[in-house]
Amino acid sequence: MWDDLRAHYGKVADRRFETLVDDTRATDFSSQTGDMLLDYAKTNIDADGRALLIDLLEQAGVAAKRDAMFAGQPINETEGRAVLHTALRNLDGGPVVVDGSDVMPGVLATLDRMSDFAEQVRDGRFAGQGGQITDVVNIGIGGSDLGPAMAVKALAPYHDGPRCHFVSNVDPADIAGVLRSCDPARTLVIVASKTFTTIETMTNARTAMAWMKQTVTDAGAQFAALSTAEDKTADFGIDPSRVFGFEDWVGGRYSVWGPIGLSLMIAIGPDAFRAFLRGGQAMDRHFQAADWHENLPALLALVGIWHNQVCGYATRAVLPYDNLLSRLPAYLQQLEMESNGKGVSMDGADLPVPSGPVVWGEPGTNGQHAFYQLIHQGTRVIPCEFLVAARGHEDDLHHQHQLLVANCLAQSEALMRGRDLATARQKVADKFKGEELERQARHRVFPGNRPSVTIAYPQLTPFVLGQIIALYEHRVFVEGAVLGINSYDQWGVELGKELATALQPVVEGTQHVSGKDGSTAQLVGFLQRNGV
Repeated sequence: MWDDLRAHYGKVADRRFETLVDDTRATDFSSQTGDMLLDYAKTNIDADGRALLIDLLEQAGVAAKRDAMFAGQPINETEGRAVLHTALRNLDGGPVVVDGSDVMPGVLATLDRMSDFAEQVRDGRFAGQGGQITDVVNIGIGGSDLGPAMAVKALAPYHDGPRCHFVSNVDPADIAGVLRSCDPARTLVIVASKTFTTIETMTNARTAMAWMKQTVTDAGAQFAALSTAEDKTADFGIDPSRVFGFEDWVGGRYSVWGPIGLSLMIAIGPDAFRAFLRGGQAMDRHFQAADWHENLPALLALVGIWHNQVCGYATRAVLPYDNLLSRLPAYLQQLEMESNGKGVSMDGADLPVPSGPVVWGEPGTNGQHAFYQLIHQGTRVIPCEFLVAARGHEDDLHHQHQLLVANCLAQSEALMRGRDLATARQKVADKFKGEELERQARHRVFPGNRPSVTIAYPQLTPFVLGQIIALYEHRVFVEGAVLGINSYDQWGVELGKELATALQPVVEGTQHVSGKDGSTAQLVGFLQRNGV
């Protein structure tokens, strides 16, 4: 099947796909669920290419794998676990059975406990030792930080609770900068670590505890934990009533829907948080029910597969023209690259095609004045994914929002159309002549024929944010299923962590550097001489 796709690409690779984009194509190469539209007309995928890509889904058994995931089967084969972040947003979808037991009563009970605690924090029934909570500090790393930090930023217009801050980096500058702005007597610290052993998180948690103890008499009373290790949270001084656990079938980068989203719930309230869950649930139902040629997660995945594994484009830019989504590219970096950055298939064999692409991006219009130069005129093709809302939340500045939308649409059009040499000559013909005209014109040529997709929605609400996150989660699933890899383990993070643990006493000077390679030994010596 890969050979058929490559052969088809060979036939169309040099085609100017802007010649394809008429009104009929725009309708045929887009799909909508609810009020969300995915437009992939500005790509070189044609009807034959799409048919081959859908055949790839069929041959990979993606539908059966999807059903197995939702049914609670252990599709995370290397760890023997189910993959059920979808259960966390299954508000009224019926039982979900894992190992013979329905997990939904526990999921909904935890959601109710979270809601009750969040309301107590928001209305002052749960207070600090100096009065009502004004600040919440979430300490986590990876999925315990990127998800809630992104979502809290995205839903800022809905904030009516305490200010939320996020600490993830073990660099002391991170936590020091956050704590400096908070009153310990009116701050709630949330420690997010499933095992309560994550070294970066627990180092920061101990720093926060020492900071709290300088001011309040019962520091543990102003801590909550998102963890399943109740013995360790109790040893840390956190009452069980403020410990919210989640099962091992929820991976960190998929966990914002449950207890890891507690900071978001405190910021926007339980009702808005449930609307966020319902957005994710709506995308789940669409993913399960829609035919492949209308299925947004599947289509987004197939576009990604076409560009990466077929065309050989190694990176993907995520460009939200919605400043509230400024943290979305960083969130998707982890979601996609930790999930599908693998080198072997489920059976341990080397992959016959490249694995997931490098994912990066920034919000528009900032990026236009930074890296769009490379996207438009560089030698590498970088597929782009634009996200844009019809309306912002600043009604009195709607005209400015229209300018933002115009910029978004113009960028995708410019990437597709480009500017040929003849047009470039005309633009500077009144300024230059002869060889200088030719030289100057060539600097103004845009190759064009550069693909993009656009995801459009009416306004960024909690429901829509839930749709967007679930859309990308399922896109990752489909791409991983086609590649035959496990998208739900992350062994690639282990080696560096193991070596860091071994290196710490060397850096501290309590263990000799012998046994380390010459480069590492030299760097340790330099840093020690300079005060580490």
